[in-house]
Amino acid sequence: MTTIATGPVPAGSGLSDLGPLEQLRTGRLGRRLPQLYVGLVAYGVSLALMVRGDLGLAPWDVLHSGLIRYLPITLGQAVVLMSFVVLVLWIPLREKPGLGTISNALVVGFSADATLSLLDRPDAMVLRIALMVGGIVLCGLASAMYIGAQLGRGPRDGLMTGIARRSGRSIRLVRTGIEVTVVLIGLLLGGTLGLGTVLYALAIGPLTQLWLPAWTIHAINPE
Repeated sequence: MTTIATGPVPAGSGLSDLGPLEQLRTGRLGRRLPQLYVGLVAYGVSLALMVRGDLGLAPWDVLHSGLIRYLPITLGQAVVLMSFVVLVLWIPLREKPGLGTISNALVVGFSADATLSLLDRPDAMVLRIALMVGGIVLCGLASAMYIGAQLGRGPRDGLMTGIARRSGRSIRLVRTGIEVTVVLIGLLLGGTLGLGTVLYALAIGPLTQLWLPAWTIHAINPE
């Protein structure tokens, strides 16, 4: 069996840069598919925890929370809607969606809405802080799980990598530019910004990087 060589991804990460068909052909789907969907469900749960903590949302969720002030949809439906809007932007960037891309666009929003229907906002500040911190930590773990399954980038991740590749700018610069832009648009729409937004921006990268090696599945091809 041959290990798939990594493409233009961070050195030493163990991640492979594969097309949509190769993602499915590289084996170990019995572990990769469950990990993908558990990660995506957990990601939606993490979003809902931060919403119920009511101390600030992740940058894209600031935009989502602003959208629902003007559209008769739930927060989860806003996540799904914006996912497909972002996928349209993939076309000129020539990004290739995979199973994980489409699943991300759907599962995260549905999971968030399901969790929000079961969870109320607590009155005690200590509980709200716990929800905020728990949401950020869970989001880092969930990100590592679905990325490590190697079944395609999420819509927003693909927008970031596509712009970086086409513009020649660094991932860090492009990600910062995108997130500042969506926060500003979200604020103009009346979205929620707070301490959680700042903590998320500072912690999500290191948390994902911390857990990614343990959750990265090295795809293989049978010979």
